Amino acid sequence: MNHFLFVAAENDAIPNCKAGGMGDVVRDVPRQIAERGDMVHVVVPSYSRLHLNGEFLSELSFSLNGRPYTAELYKVPPKKELENIQHYVIHHPEIKAGEIGKIYHNDPEKPFFTDSNKFAIFCTAVATAINNEAFGTLDIVHLHDWHTSLLLFLKTYHAKYASLKKYRFVYSIHNLAIQGIRPFEGNEASVNTWFPEVSYDIKRLMDYRYQDCINLMATGIRLADAVHTVSPSYKRDILQPSRPPEFIGGESLEKDLLQADNQGRLFGILNGSNYKNIRSAKRNMLFKNAVKAIFGWLQEESKKYKADFLAHTGEKLLPYLYEKPKFICSSVARLTEQKFFFFKESPEALLAILEKLEKVNGIYMVLGTGAPEYEELFRKLSREQENFIFFNGQSEDVIDSIYLETDLYFMPSQFEPCGISQMLAMRNGNPCLVHSTGGLKDTVSHLKTGFAFDGDSYDDKIANMLSCFDEALDIYQNKPEKWKTIKSEAKKMRFTWKKSVDEYYQKLYSIQN
Repeated sequence: MNHFLFVAAENDAIPNCKAGGMGDVVRDVPRQIAERGDMVHVVVPSYSRLHLNGEFLSELSFSLNGRPYTAELYKVPPKKELENIQHYVIHHPEIKAGEIGKIYHNDPEKPFFTDSNKFAIFCTAVATAINNEAFGTLDIVHLHDWHTSLLLFLKTYHAKYASLKKYRFVYSIHNLAIQGIRPFEGNEASVNTWFPEVSYDIKRLMDYRYQDCINLMATGIRLADAVHTVSPSYKRDILQPSRPPEFIGGESLEKDLLQADNQGRLFGILNGSNYKNIRSAKRNMLFKNAVKAIFGWLQEESKKYKADFLAHTGEKLLPYLYEKPKFICSSVARLTEQKFFFFKESPEALLAILEKLEKVNGIYMVLGTGAPEYEELFRKLSREQENFIFFNGQSEDVIDSIYLETDLYFMPSQFEPCGISQMLAMRNGNPCLVHSTGGLKDTVSHLKTGFAFDGDSYDDKIANMLSCFDEALDIYQNKPEKWKTIKSEAKKMRFTWKKSVDEYYQKLYSIQN
């Protein structure tokens, strides 16, 4: 039996611990590993809330910021009890919930200040727990994104954690664009403040653009035994320099990624999706579930400043309780530059899409929370455009209904490491219209399982997005048999975790099945 430890910021196997696709991966991969008879421990921060229904296991004492810290390790119940998986959270009063998914903080004037501090506490506590054998015997430690890369720093440079060197460390990149850059010194959230007793190699850790800073994403890439990106096409993309806005590639880390690739440490493996025992919605519940969700959001303190907007959204939905629109286009996503840059940069393109939908008595529904500027953009648009409906909140019931009942699922991502939404939509026979980039290129085939657009220049991309939208509407209206075939082929596609984890074992874990 092999013994794994997964370390991440999100884990959707436990309630209320997901903000994006990482949470799905950290939920699903351990389940597949456990099915093979291996043991998996999964640990995330408590965010001052997830430990409340947990079982206290031990105190974790360590030094940080030149003073003693004591964190607490809890075992917590998952949504579904499964053999060979244990879930844990680490609690410390300074590891607080953020405003994004009740996980991440948004510090626009001091990027990563709050989050880097809390993840420094978390990583040091996890390293201490490994030292204390709190997770028992281990073979492989699998880290996810910059939030966990300080474990590699501690393994490499901190004498107290030299025992970590006996384990194989795997590092997964979920979003290369978010890199966790912080100063080496002279700041409360800096390496020398966190670990004043540690000597380290600045050149091995520094950001190329800001050489007085550590790049935590780069730290993971440079120090891990194996580096993993979440689709083959995204791996190819990030080996090239970015050329924004036309192309988002290595985001200044292509040199490190090329080196990792040349050393045989970099692997692109497509994420999977679940096709059995899935949470499913009932048909004809989309607008009822949406109205119910709005009433729930109105009662949340955090939504008070959005109350007028939510009430306005509910009012727009009422007619659809009695008569559904003829065509529903939808998107579910965190509201970030990655997902909706094209709309913020070219609002006229979104207006053109709404005009096209209006001609067929169609609407466009977007559900999500995220960056304030994108929330404000969509709230304003929803007030001004009758057939644009923005759900500024999170609801599993509404999301499941969207995947089931909408006619066209839209992912105009500027870049996409993998994407899970298109897989969930396709699982329901819902054709997707996507930007042909990263994992979207690997999962949606134009005019076979959906619709895809691209272009050599930014203007080409926008023009092709609109013409692709026209093509989809034309097939829907005038070629029903072809539309039916595309829906059927989309539903047949299988991106299984079994296939993905077979590759994990062979390439990332160096374990023969």
